[in-house]
Amino acid sequence: MTALEKTFEPASVEARLYQCWEDQGAFAAHPESAADPYCIMIPPPNVTGSLHVGHALTMTLQDIFIRFRRMQGRDALWQPGTDHAGIATQMVVERLLDKEGVSRRELGRETFLSRVWQWKGESGGTITRQLRRLGASPDWDRERFTMDEGLSEAVREVFVRLFHEGLIYQDKRLVNWDTVLQTAISDLEVESREHKGSMWYIRYPVEGGEGITVATTRPETMLADTAVAVHPENERFKHLIGRHVVLPVTGRRIPIIGDDYADPEKGTGAVKITPAHDFNDFEVGKRHGLAMPSMLDRQGRVTLAELGDLPAFARTLDGEDRFAARKKIVAYLEETGDLVEIKPHQHMVPYGDRSGSVIEPFLTTQWYCNAYVLAQPAIEAVEQGRVKFVPKQWENTFFAWLRDIQPWCISRQLWWGHRIPAWYDETGKVYVARSEAEAQAQAGEGVRLTQDEDVLDTWFSSALWPFSTLGWPQQTPELGKYYPTDVLVTGFDIIFFWVARMMMMSLHFMPDVPFRTVYIHGLVRDEKGQKMSKSKGNVLDPLTLIEEFGTDALRYSVAAAAGQGRDVKLGRKIVETNRSFVTKLWNAARFLEMNGVTPNAAFDPASAELPLNRWILSRANAAIVAATEALETFRPDGFAATAYHFAWDELCDWFIEFAKPGFASDEAAEIRDTAAYVLGVLLRLLHPLMPFVTEALWGHFGYGPEGSLIKAPWPVPASVTGEAEAAAEIGWVVGVISEIRSIRAEMNVPPSQKSPVLLQDAAPATLARAEAHFEAISRLARVSEVGALAGEVPKNAAQAVLGEATLILPLEGLIDLAVEKKRLQGALAKAEAELLKVEQKLGNEAFTSRAPEEILAEHRERAEKFAEEAKRLAAALGRLA
Repeated sequence: MTALEKTFEPASVEARLYQCWEDQGAFAAHPESAADPYCIMIPPPNVTGSLHVGHALTMTLQDIFIRFRRMQGRDALWQPGTDHAGIATQMVVERLLDKEGVSRRELGRETFLSRVWQWKGESGGTITRQLRRLGASPDWDRERFTMDEGLSEAVREVFVRLFHEGLIYQDKRLVNWDTVLQTAISDLEVESREHKGSMWYIRYPVEGGEGITVATTRPETMLADTAVAVHPENERFKHLIGRHVVLPVTGRRIPIIGDDYADPEKGTGAVKITPAHDFNDFEVGKRHGLAMPSMLDRQGRVTLAELGDLPAFARTLDGEDRFAARKKIVAYLEETGDLVEIKPHQHMVPYGDRSGSVIEPFLTTQWYCNAYVLAQPAIEAVEQGRVKFVPKQWENTFFAWLRDIQPWCISRQLWWGHRIPAWYDETGKVYVARSEAEAQAQAGEGVRLTQDEDVLDTWFSSALWPFSTLGWPQQTPELGKYYPTDVLVTGFDIIFFWVARMMMMSLHFMPDVPFRTVYIHGLVRDEKGQKMSKSKGNVLDPLTLIEEFGTDALRYSVAAAAGQGRDVKLGRKIVETNRSFVTKLWNAARFLEMNGVTPNAAFDPASAELPLNRWILSRANAAIVAATEALETFRPDGFAATAYHFAWDELCDWFIEFAKPGFASDEAAEIRDTAAYVLGVLLRLLHPLMPFVTEALWGHFGYGPEGSLIKAPWPVPASVTGEAEAAAEIGWVVGVISEIRSIRAEMNVPPSQKSPVLLQDAAPATLARAEAHFEAISRLARVSEVGALAGEVPKNAAQAVLGEATLILPLEGLIDLAVEKKRLQGALAKAEAELLKVEQKLGNEAFTSRAPEEILAEHRERAEKFAEEAKRLAAALGRLA
């Protein structure tokens, strides 16, 4: 065969191998097979999206689990698909139309929707193409889209059934209203930003001569005030309860009410109540039966339609933008003397994450889903352990949200999305049905029907993802085999918006939970632990990292940092450093190839006789057990660490180094067979983590045809004769070399100078080991001789305990001991001083209460580093004692 190239070039390998996998159907699930199923549902990325570091993390983790189970012989289905992303997609297409000088309303609904479908066909596959670059291996032939006909049928079926069960209904309530997009939006699409604004203190005259002052950040909404609230036990104001104030600007009489919502310690202790424009006020209004007039229209302009007769100034505000009206009202209140004072005030203001406009609480009729009823079985499923969260603490977040769940507003005033399957006759009576024909049958022949203009919240269709993608409401073989799925891999930010809703819908329409485990991973942050943002300039493009360092290096980097309950630190330097692991594996394979290592299918690990071979075979067994356990318990960082330690430390740094002379000896055949066997184990272990370099080496060495590693069986521990004895023997040699290297490094012994090593209190078996492995000890630890100590311990020697024996390294003549001792003492003092500084900072409550979590984490890491350094230096000084 042609020799391996000197270096691994990802760009020339990755596309070819990926195409090879796709061509041979390596990602396909087989519902007809008898193999046990294993299923993961992809969190469907937005069809408008492109690959970002969050995708790189979550998709890599899912792919690791899928490739692992596929190699274990499971019938693995990683269900792919994309979300239609109502607002995001509509905005993309509207921006394209803006460039053409045309609006969607000019086009009309049908023409506009045909343009969206056209855009989806041309540009909507970007994210799935990029997932291929990441090495993701879902069953692409089963790719679904939340607006395809099968999923649309599921959406209509769910809506109709829930409506007829009374769990979907229309109601007039407050929603988050985007005045630019002119639609209700979900809490997830609202972004709270800190705002330096003002607090206006306004005097509301009380009938009978007194005045009561209220404080507000939104004076314009006073047009729709319907009460002033005070706490019923507030001594200053409780005598006013039941009386009325005359509302400035409008002259309307509104009552003073007693309600616990009015905090006596906050503001002035009196609160203006505007039920149609504030979520808290809305609840107060419901408790007291207050009127709820709106003073803003859908575009955020003042409307007086619901406010009755108004004085002249108030009438001038009709049609004004909300912020222009605010300025006019404040100026008017200054003139009338009702503005008591203005104070600077920093507070959070809600913005639409897509439009960038300030969001309004807006009272409007929408479609709602009774989430409280649907949430109870979901809560029970987690309480009973039928669904487990990993890490477990995320169950508390899940419970907190679901136990306080509010009605779910499921309608959106958009054109792109699942149109609500409801039709109205001319009297406004609603007919909910799976089709217009079915609605017409309900209404009767000749009754003119008009379909609801609104579409459903995107989360409504994605809530059905675990069963709609498998063919429901049809009872398909896929539904029978892969539902419930095994694990859901996602971020904590959508536990409520997606995870909980999938559980609610699935438990209502299916006989079981949608997944057995919810594995929650952290956020990807930069190397310093800071959140990535464009403003900070620390956002990483995974595609750029792939082009620079290869996919395997990126995948290894995110998995190695993905500890349970921790955010993932990632930076360009981290990926660049981890590329060295890919290079190390490639170089080790080249060395073995140059020394005649080729797979021998007839090799039986139990036949190995050399202690070195038995040792590496036993370490391979240990790596298999540890890696399998880490993957089965959702510890990708533990899996990556196990694979790295086995590959870099045990195979490359020890086995290959020990074996070098053996390739030219009478023992070469067994060494080559062992090396080939262990390399095959390593490639299979590493494949879920680093699929491209492992697949390239697997095919090159002839373990199987190109592209076959993806389907190779996951390794299992082999029977090794004398495993324990070999592990003890070679383990001791590794320990000796490591200790000697540490001492020489700590004492600054020049590499060119060999040193003798004496063994005190060593058993005969230990001395025999030292003699048998002297060549390796001498070569790898720069040792001139090893022997038993005769007489007293020499002066100026470093010591280390290993087993029953003490290693003694005479240093006289090798180094200036006084200088080295002084150097070590100085370094120890410096490390201890740095540790003290960091510990004092971490012990300072004024610092820890204000510092961001990433800064605290950085300080804790520094404390750990200095403590470890101090311990090492103290041990080095101790050796000289």
